[in-house]
Amino acid sequence: MNAFQAASDSLRCDTRNLRDGGPLHVIIIMRTADFDQIVEQAFQRIPARFRRRMQNVAVIVEDEPSPLQLQRGSPSNAGTLLGLYEGHPLAYRSVSECFQLPDRIMIFQGPHERMARNRQDLARLVEQTLWHEIAHHFGMNEQEVRAAERLRKKRRVWPH
Repeated sequence: MNAFQAASDSLRCDTRNLRDGGPLHVIIIMRTADFDQIVEQAFQRIPARFRRRMQNVAVIVEDEPSPLQLQRGSPSNAGTLLGLYEGHPLAYRSVSECFQLPDRIMIFQGPHERMARNRQDLARLVEQTLWHEIAHHFGMNEQEVRAAERLRKKRRVWPH
């Protein structure tokens, strides 16, 4: 076993650039069930006061965003979309609204794997993405979410 092989069956590292002499970029590739577990653990770390208010919300893991989701998500970071909230934010709902399909928080596995340096970094990225999308569910727009992320980072309460 070399230094780039994972200690766990759930992780594999792609070291293709080593063969052509290019810079080393390790890509974490994980089984879907193991990635789902990381998302579930991240969700459990969201404070209960927020989780309790997340009625009729599905957190869904997808391999990659679709072209339509990329377009709607207006990704920053060179076209990388880590997550997407699809639904009607709580701040804009009325008590007189009829039944609606669940809101959806999409977490995209592939982009997370490509950005993460290791499993711990992957868990941190997933938790940050989940917080970001939950903020949209509560009615924050992109600018407000980014400002809140900067404030949390400054106060050192941002995940990891």
